Amino acid sequence: MKAKIILVLSLFTATFSLAQKTTEKPTFNQKLATELGADKYGMKPYVIVMLTTGPTKIDDKTKMGELMKGHLGNIGKLANEGKIVVAGPFLEQNKENYRGMFIFNTKSKEEAEQWVKTDPAVLAGVFSYEIFPWYGSAALPMYLKHHAEIAQENP
Repeated sequence: MKAKIILVLSLFTATFSLAQKTTEKPTFNQKLATELGADKYGMKPYVIVMLTTGPTKIDDKTKMGELMKGHLGNIGKLANEGKIVVAGPFLEQNKENYRGMFIFNTKSKEEAEQWVKTDPAVLAGVFSYEIFPWYGSAALPMYLKHHAEIAQENP
């Protein structure tokens, strides 16, 4: 009986301490908030660029492969410069012909447009784009560091 009571108390204590740890509010980090450009809500403006199907269709697989290699290389370059915080293709076709998206680390639509125009596939007309201001977590750029830790290959 005594062993059962000790076991129940141990389980209760473990459960209670686990519950406390998961409900504790993280300590506010002013230095990090300032570095990331966060407002009082931990948010900041970004610009989303939606890549759409462009007017140019390229049937030559070698040329298209070179454009896509340049497209991916440009994304990597912009990410390394801290300009892109999210980029990726859509996995399904959609009625808007959205092919992929970028989230740029700027609040300036003009600056985002300058950056998207460095993409060889955009310059070739394979992709067109639409630009939208967006408001999201200022911590968003931090995920890239962790992505590099979990990716076995880089396309």
